[in-house]
Amino acid sequence: MVQPLIRPRRTNRPATQALAESGVHPLLARLWAARGLTQAAPADWAHLIPPARLTQVEHAAGLLADAIAAQRKLLVVADYDCDGATACAVAVRGLRLMGAQVDFLVPNRFETGYGLSPAVVRLACSHPAGRPDLLITVDNGIASVEGVAAAQAAGMQVIVTDHHLPGDTLPQALAIVNPNQAACAFPSKHLAGVGVIFYVLLALRAELRTRGVLPPRGGPRLDALSDLVALGTVADVVRLDANNRLLVGQGLKRIRQGQMQAGVAALFTVAGRDPRQASTADLGFSLGPRINAAGRMADMGIGIQCLLEDDPDRALALARSLDDINRERRNRESTMRDQALAQLNLQPPRQAASLCVWQADWHPGVIGLVASRLKETYWRPVLAFAPDDEATLRGSGRSIPEVHLRDALDLVSKRLPGAILQFGGHAMAAGLTLRRAAFEDFTEQLDQAVRTLSGQEAFEPCLETDGALEPAYFSVETAAMLATHVWGAGFAPPLFQDTFQVIHQRVLQDKHLKLFLEHHGQRLDAIWFNHADPLPERIEAAYRLERNTWGGQTRLQLLIEHARPA
Repeated sequence: MVQPLIRPRRTNRPATQALAESGVHPLLARLWAARGLTQAAPADWAHLIPPARLTQVEHAAGLLADAIAAQRKLLVVADYDCDGATACAVAVRGLRLMGAQVDFLVPNRFETGYGLSPAVVRLACSHPAGRPDLLITVDNGIASVEGVAAAQAAGMQVIVTDHHLPGDTLPQALAIVNPNQAACAFPSKHLAGVGVIFYVLLALRAELRTRGVLPPRGGPRLDALSDLVALGTVADVVRLDANNRLLVGQGLKRIRQGQMQAGVAALFTVAGRDPRQASTADLGFSLGPRINAAGRMADMGIGIQCLLEDDPDRALALARSLDDINRERRNRESTMRDQALAQLNLQPPRQAASLCVWQADWHPGVIGLVASRLKETYWRPVLAFAPDDEATLRGSGRSIPEVHLRDALDLVSKRLPGAILQFGGHAMAAGLTLRRAAFEDFTEQLDQAVRTLSGQEAFEPCLETDGALEPAYFSVETAAMLATHVWGAGFAPPLFQDTFQVIHQRVLQDKHLKLFLEHHGQRLDAIWFNHADPLPERIEAAYRLERNTWGGQTRLQLLIEHARPA
């Protein structure tokens, strides 16, 4: 395990004071100022970036309005992760509310590959709901050049909605709505796929109002879909800029008020979480993984059906199926991670700037999670592979801030022609198909590419903290206040740093360290998950605040992220 550097964020005293004087809680004022805010960001719908600023969104809305008027059959082509599932549910629900004949199709990652491939087009042609006239991609499609061409050859038109980075060639779709395409002036480049299709629906409703199909201020309440938008946005770990924080905040508000889809409510139930106290952590670490598990281990159709189901009992049955699949996923992931660590312990990667691992019996749906665990352990870019067929491997990678992983794969593809059959992704995560015979050469070339792009041979993780927490704020009330706000990628959850006396410690379930600490005369409960080594009497710890309810009582608990001798 690479030991992280722990350092406090820079404070911004003028911004902190200005926020506090505007009525923001003093602790929140300090936290927000350290994350770049100089004033409290409005969180109501009126401050959402207008849909018209998204390139081609009005054109796409016009095409959809025409298709609805002509009663054409629409088919949503989804992706097989939580962002894709929520985007699909938002698209289907929203389009049906506006009178469309629409169904969905989700690729199987083990059979048809990613996105709108020619194989998916063939499935669309024989869809049980009938051959569609118009395909709408959600959270995919920007790279589907061949798939769009195949759809057109089969007599189907395509509208692409996506948020991934485009390649050199764009598909010849009727419309492409993607904030990351060239010349798109949309201020937030960090919309998730579910956010993009939500914007398309906003534009479609405006178009139907203009045409007189809907009253000037009438039509469906699209904010009723904001729970799904929040879930997909958080689960996809996109940067929570001001616009995304608004979207997530509105979704959490509805969830806490009990206004959510039956499937979302069911997922809270099986996860043992209270929707009245819903937080971004619940969406990212409890609900999101249960939906993602369906795409990783089985069929994402189960996850989408859960989010589309209106009957609470049927939704709960689907959520329980997702929970079972997720339990299987966790077991498989744990086994594969232990195998990878054993493999690396035999050959310690002391000189490597990156890591590549694979085994013949690994599950291709779980390799990305294994790569993520190894990245955290060794703090360097990691690619984990599983067999794709007899001649190829399927790889999934996770990176660190210093290395843009997709750029590294692009460089390897140029230096090692023919080894990589296809690849894609972004800075922190990417996937590829690799010729099995080229694995050793690929491993060497990837390491060189990482060194070339980063200018480094080794990397040091850093835990940025918010410094010491004032003694008066060690309370359940503070933890509750922090939990009501939107934190996540690009707007890090509060992490504090203090010195403690260790009063008592014991190991739970052979892997978690339960602690009783003292700080400024206060006795505090704490836990360090997945850490069983004992600590000295005095420690410096980086920690988060959490409410821990047990036996009907709620107490403050510190979640230890890292600790070292004081």
